Amino acid sequence: MRKWISFPHKEGLVSRQAHADLPSEAIYEREAGRSGFFGPTAHFHHKRPPTDWDSWEGPLRPRAFDLNRLNIETKSPFDAPVLLHNAHCQYRYWRCTQKMDTLARNADGDDLFFIHEGEGDFFCDYGRLTVREGDYIVLPRSTMWRLEPKSPITMLMIEATNDSYQLPEKGLVGPQAIFDPAMLDVPRIDDAFLAQQDDTQWVVEIKRRNAISKVTYPYSPLDALGWHGDLSVVRINWRDIRPLASHRYHLPPSAHSTFVASRFVVCTFVPRPIESDPGALKVPFYHNNDDFDEVIFYHQGNFFSRDNIGPAMVTFHPSGFTHGPHPKAFAAGLEYTRKETDEVAVMLDTRDALEVGPSACQVETIEYADSWKMK
Repeated sequence: MRKWISFPHKEGLVSRQAHADLPSEAIYEREAGRSGFFGPTAHFHHKRPPTDWDSWEGPLRPRAFDLNRLNIETKSPFDAPVLLHNAHCQYRYWRCTQKMDTLARNADGDDLFFIHEGEGDFFCDYGRLTVREGDYIVLPRSTMWRLEPKSPITMLMIEATNDSYQLPEKGLVGPQAIFDPAMLDVPRIDDAFLAQQDDTQWVVEIKRRNAISKVTYPYSPLDALGWHGDLSVVRINWRDIRPLASHRYHLPPSAHSTFVASRFVVCTFVPRPIESDPGALKVPFYHNNDDFDEVIFYHQGNFFSRDNIGPAMVTFHPSGFTHGPHPKAFAAGLEYTRKETDEVAVMLDTRDALEVGPSACQVETIEYADSWKMK
């Protein structure tokens, strides 16, 4: 058994409440914390922004990748480039423009798909789902599936390697908060699913330990006539997420947790009102990235804490340094120029360090680390 050392203490010029009513002489608050946003914390009040560096050298620098410049149109989803990875997670980006003529099956772990663009039909062991921009799809490990796009589908793919996706514990706010599990859609064995069951030859590509095996059938193995139980593919759209918000206190990113695995968490930032209390912080607070690597995929809207970031871009902040809002965003927060956010973004926080794949390096925005410099 272990227990954090805990001794709440105040020293020097401080605010009585974190993230609110900051001292006018030291408005740049920095949070140092453990276990993401769930462990003990300390809050420092600085004279200058803790991100006001002159230069960066070394591999720890904050990084940004423009996925719009990436060639991601491949026949098989398993050929999609691996942008980031560790022993517990693979982060891919893939475009499907035509009806898949093979089935995919990932035996390495659960998959989470986020549809960035397009729409179509998703066929799997459990039946058929219509999918569209903004959908999350959770696939249990070893589910067979294929896509029939009605318009080209571009999607983020996050593998929970040797692991499973579950829902976060919602504690005091109750199980219906953020989204009610009743909002989760499951595939249907409908006429369209039955109609695709044919006797032509089908190949199933199975990924196991990152190697591909191919199994050929003289018929479509998506030939279920029914199923029952409590294990299934599920879908939910970001528009069905109702974010937690407080008019008097800026909530940490963990309040927006959507799916959790053993060694990482996926959060969703969706439009919400900005804090209206005069003393409340109105942008994300500066914080140390001490236990988790942070990755954000920008889907749409104006991400209010960043400059020059657009749809289909990814930022990567490895653990080990302080980061926070860009200077323009911090100034806008002080002036309370915006009353609500309009961004939609998917955040991945991993407990284990991520490696950057060669494809991501090819589309990196090298000057990103300089974007915090005070102009």
